[in-house]
Amino acid sequence: MHPHNFLLAALSLGAAVLAAPTELAARTARTSAPAGCLTVGSRGKFSTIGAALTALGSSKAPACIYVASGTYKEQLTINYGGALTLYGQTANADTYKENTVTITHTISSPVAGSLDKSATVNVVADGFKMYNINVVNGFGKGAQAVALVANADKLGFYACQFLGYQDTLFAKSGTQYYSNSKVEGAVDYIFGAASAWFNNCDIISNGPGAITASSREKPTDSSWYAFDNCNVKGSVADGSVFLGRPWRGLARVIYQNSNLGSVVNAKGWTPMAKGATPLYYEYKNTGAGSKTSARQFLSQISGAVTKETWSQTRVYRVC
Repeated sequence: MHPHNFLLAALSLGAAVLAAPTELAARTARTSAPAGCLTVGSRGKFSTIGAALTALGSSKAPACIYVASGTYKEQLTINYGGALTLYGQTANADTYKENTVTITHTISSPVAGSLDKSATVNVVADGFKMYNINVVNGFGKGAQAVALVANADKLGFYACQFLGYQDTLFAKSGTQYYSNSKVEGAVDYIFGAASAWFNNCDIISNGPGAITASSREKPTDSSWYAFDNCNVKGSVADGSVFLGRPWRGLARVIYQNSNLGSVVNAKGWTPMAKGATPLYYEYKNTGAGSKTSARQFLSQISGAVTKETWSQTRVYRVC
């Protein structure tokens, strides 16, 4: 086990139920492979991440892959049968800002044939964890083009970057945790039906549009998107960004204890699905875009969603 382990609480997100990290251990540099990891890079056993994934075969034993500094022009599907961790080389594992590993691919959804097929990284393996890696879809404006599809349960992403324009991060299903990470895009760039908790993340708009497009459909669906202690900002005109719009009728999103910059439109939220009755919450946010007096579609909540409000808790290890 790598010495820099920490425990995360998985997201069992029922009504007002979200999870958060229970413990974070101090982390420093990661400039060599943790014991037992396959190695990728100029001095590694494999020259591509895809080759290392293939080498894992059909085993279901816990495994890890260490990726040395570099840009890897690959399109990956993570479907390993066991708990898999992908580590990126970095001089400072506490932040995405010093990441040196980038996985990049450029294709749009219309050309690829589907959202999932456009993804640079498509995760369909439960229990997958990723540290200090940038994931990029370089297509840009004009069409949906996914950087990451997260389509599995108990996923953890720590100090990563997800970069695109339209539909950057497809938080498709399962429970997911993002910490100390950056998500960048313009149009519906965090979307899907997963339960996803974003802690201490930078949410960056590089064009006008809505940040979230939750596809929650049924009252019994326990999924939420939660942004806790995040920074919402961007390189766009003031007021040109909405916190979300409902891809499906019962979208559910909360921003709490976060800094909402001047890019946030005074209305906060904007329509999408016909007849939608979304549950959109804001609690104790700060910043120029945090005033709620002109908000539309805003639901009331009496306090922050915290671990004290959980009705179910599942703790899992990110290592």
